[in-house]
Amino acid sequence: MNAILEKENVNSHNELAGFWIRFAAYLIDSLIVGIPLALLGIAIFMISLGTSDAVLILMNDPYIETLTAEQEMDLVIRYIVSLFAIIGISFIISIAYFAGLHASKWQGTVGKKLLGLKVSDLQGRRISFWRALGRYAAMSFLSGILLIGYIIAAFTEKKQALHDLIAGTVVIKK
Repeated sequence: MNAILEKENVNSHNELAGFWIRFAAYLIDSLIVGIPLALLGIAIFMISLGTSDAVLILMNDPYIETLTAEQEMDLVIRYIVSLFAIIGISFIISIAYFAGLHASKWQGTVGKKLLGLKVSDLQGRRISFWRALGRYAAMSFLSGILLIGYIIAAFTEKKQALHDLIAGTVVIKK
């Protein structure tokens, strides 16, 4: 009985969002998040590696093979630290953007808002931050594998991608 009511709540009052409009929203969000993160990553690498003696030596003469072991190790350590810093910052910003906005009063990211979409639970209510975080984690780690997690949205009754099925969410048109 509850499953029937849940189905009616979502399907009778709201139109479900299909694959292509969701893809367009994700593309917009990828640009909104990706461009600043790319610029931030470039800045971090430039600051970290740009102050390295090894990089300065290589920039002056890329064919030089006289880097000391200390210079080589310094370069490798700076690169690894910068890479982990960029990954960590990107992870935190992505969680704040996707999970935070999905759980907000908007019920969706900027891309979804622009295209008139919102994320809700099966009853059409706003989802919690923790559910949004689980949805984002499933999207990040599972749905991207061969894109099958996204493609199944075309074949499910409620147009749910794998991360929607796991989190018990749907994307609806306002």
